[in-house]
Amino acid sequence: MKAKLKTFIRNRAKNCCEYCISQERFSADSFSIEHIVSLSKGGSSNEQNLALSCQGCNNFKYNFIQALDPATGAIVPLYNPRLDNWDSHFRWNETFTTIIGISQIGRATAQKLRLNRENLTNLRQVLTLLDLHPPF
Repeated sequence: MKAKLKTFIRNRAKNCCEYCISQERFSADSFSIEHIVSLSKGGSSNEQNLALSCQGCNNFKYNFIQALDPATGAIVPLYNPRLDNWDSHFRWNETFTTIIGISQIGRATAQKLRLNRENLTNLRQVLTLLDLHPPF
C-alpha cells in the first residue's frame, strides 16, 4: 500500500480506530489499515474499503462482515465506517467509557469486535479525567 494512501486513511480517521474510537497516540500497538470487506470475501484495496483499526478490533473482526445481534438473534452486517454513520448505531454511556449499540448493527458490532474490552474502558476512564476522551 502506498504511503500517500496510508496517510489519507489515517487523516480521514483522525488517527482513531474507526470502530472503538481509540486514539492511536495512546495505544501500545500500531494501528492497521484494514479491509472493511476482506479480500477473501471479495473486497478491494481502494480507499472506500479501507479503515484505520486498532489491533484489538482488527483481530476480532478478522474477515467477518456479519454478526449476531444479541438482542434479536438476527444475523446483520457489521458496522461499515464508509457507509454507516457511527452515531446512528452507537452512543457513549454517561461517563464516555462504554460504547452502547443502539441498533442491530451497533449491538452486533459491539459484541463481535468487543468494543468495550477492559483495557479500552480503563483507558477511556483515564483519558476522560484528563479531558482527552472522547477525541471528537
